[in-house]
Amino acid sequence: MGYIAKIEYHSFVDGEGVRCSVYVSGCPFKCEGCYNVAAQHFRYGEPLTDDIIEEILEACAPSYISGLSLLGGEPFCNLNVITPLIHAFRERFGQTKTIWMWTGFQIEYLSRSTRARQAILSEIDVLVDGMFIAHLYQPNLPYKGSLNQRVIDVPTYLKTQSIAQAIYIQD
Repeated sequence: MGYIAKIEYHSFVDGEGVRCSVYVSGCPFKCEGCYNVAAQHFRYGEPLTDDIIEEILEACAPSYISGLSLLGGEPFCNLNVITPLIHAFRERFGQTKTIWMWTGFQIEYLSRSTRARQAILSEIDVLVDGMFIAHLYQPNLPYKGSLNQRVIDVPTYLKTQSIAQAIYIQD
């Protein structure tokens, strides 16, 4: 199994509403100016266990928690962490709570990538895609760090294959 770098049980910045944010360990991109350098290492933090999955699900259970946010590291390079977590989350909460995910990959690549990545993509509600690019940094962008990143309504994108129709939040 993979590693979890950090869990924030009450995040107000990683998506809409109050969320439980899980930071996975391991990222191949190593973006200049990354705010989470420690999580670039694939063995940073603690190994994911069934007990940790249950702890995360319990943290998501209160009615004031809007959902689960998955960040990194790079979630799509940690399918052994995010797959069981997303499956357990959907089994427990169905579509009553949302899943937001941040990735350095672009959705066009992910939607044509491996079946495992496509399956995960189909479970996500909102994807913030694109690598952080330091010279495109702009403070106070909603849910992203640099101007190249996009906040995407994943179900709309998968249905229409149109980024223009699927942009969740305009700058």
